[in-house]
Amino acid sequence: MTPTTTAVPSFDESSLVARARTGDTEAFSELVRHYERRVYRLAKNITRHDEDAEDVLQEAFLKAYEHLDRFQGNSAFYTWLVRIAVNEALMKLRKRKNDRTVPLDEPLDLGEDVMQREIAVWEDNPEQRYSREEMQKILDDAVDTLKPDFRTVFVLRDIEELSTEETAETLGISISAVKSRLLRARLALREKLTKQFKRKGENLLDLM
Repeated sequence: MTPTTTAVPSFDESSLVARARTGDTEAFSELVRHYERRVYRLAKNITRHDEDAEDVLQEAFLKAYEHLDRFQGNSAFYTWLVRIAVNEALMKLRKRKNDRTVPLDEPLDLGEDVMQREIAVWEDNPEQRYSREEMQKILDDAVDTLKPDFRTVFVLRDIEELSTEETAETLGISISAVKSRLLRARLALREKLTKQFKRKGENLLDLM
């Protein structure tokens, strides 16, 4: 006799959202279980603080539940949830008195001309010289120095892998503003990492 296998139910976001909107708390709990780790990671990458990330996680899901009737379904539920979480994370940053930033407001030519930047050539693989933990710490510290507006765009585009259009919609800014902030964030990170590795006397492979 051939043994029967129990199929693992697939995650159906739209169905769960529809059920949650009728008051099905278990359906919403399933959405929480499915997305909570991603929302926490997003919040932590923006706030750079464990307790703030926990607060953002709780507030984002609470507000999503309270305002489910406002979700029109024009985008994915997760995109809508990200927008709420980002707003909560940015509110956390605004409440801080000493958020660490770097000045990145100088004029920057976004045309096709070569931008004058002193960026060293990294020729060797940094993972050959640093452990994964050391590299992660270096990158985290570099991201931590970004201006919040730039850090948020960098997190959404390069870490969460949202599209430019989704990032613009989430933050309520133009596509050109997303591209500009992302470019500034990447350049700032590249310069920061270059200086750090040069201080260590290393020539490293370009990470960006």
